[in-house]
Amino acid sequence: MKNVGVFYHPSFSRKSYMTVGNRLRDFPEALEPLRQRPNVRLFEAPRVSEELILKVHDPAMLELVARDGFCSTAYESVGSVVAGMTALAQGEIDRAFCFIGAGGHHAGYGQFWGACCFNDVVIALTHTREISRFRRFAIVDTDAHHADGTSQLIREDPEVFLLCFCGVDYQAQGGGEVDVNVQRLNRGADANSQYLEKVRQHLPLVQQFKPDLLVWYYGFDTHEEDYGSVGLTEAAYFAICDLMINTAAELNVPLQVVLGGGSLSHIATNTIPEIIRRLAEA
Repeated sequence: MKNVGVFYHPSFSRKSYMTVGNRLRDFPEALEPLRQRPNVRLFEAPRVSEELILKVHDPAMLELVARDGFCSTAYESVGSVVAGMTALAQGEIDRAFCFIGAGGHHAGYGQFWGACCFNDVVIALTHTREISRFRRFAIVDTDAHHADGTSQLIREDPEVFLLCFCGVDYQAQGGGEVDVNVQRLNRGADANSQYLEKVRQHLPLVQQFKPDLLVWYYGFDTHEEDYGSVGLTEAAYFAICDLMINTAAELNVPLQVVLGGGSLSHIATNTIPEIIRRLAEA
């Protein structure tokens, strides 16, 4: 068994983006059976400091975010990811699942969109480098949309690798980012199998990079019923989870799961507890 930290804030179920709290309406109650396990701990996400945000973003972003109604949970959302990565880097837990109320991967240095307000993962790894020996980070993004903000922020950082399953095929010069087009799956065939094959084909790039910590940016907006559909069902997310667990285990590094996009509450409830269970048992 692995020690798993689950990072959550009550505002994520009341003011979460996309559906004004609807997508996480069953939480934290849906986690109650898992909380009975001795190796699963629920932590309340703290509010991140402006000082830490400004190590990654233009100061003008603070005012822009303050004026955006979709960003009401932005500080707690970043705090969730920072707290989770910090606990992993300090050896307090082995794996983490970080809830968010506002997204992160569309937030660049001085701009954001798509209800992504501050770049939670890049802010977290910036802090983690300051408080630990960790330097190299791999991010596997299976949200439906391109992680354009993350891409911009890590472009000049040779110790961060981004593997993004989105709508384009692209490889950055030097190999710091690889994008895989999953928007052209054959809808007449099994979308799950096609998507998973692309993930399996490209995960060796993460192993070759040899990160100190692996981040899986989990968006369920790819579900066949959700707004970014590529035709997937819940079974695909569990299979991806197992691939992430196996990759982290082979590398002997901590695994952090960060919640990304997705609007439907029943998909959140059907997948998140099961993903956390797998993190705790595998």
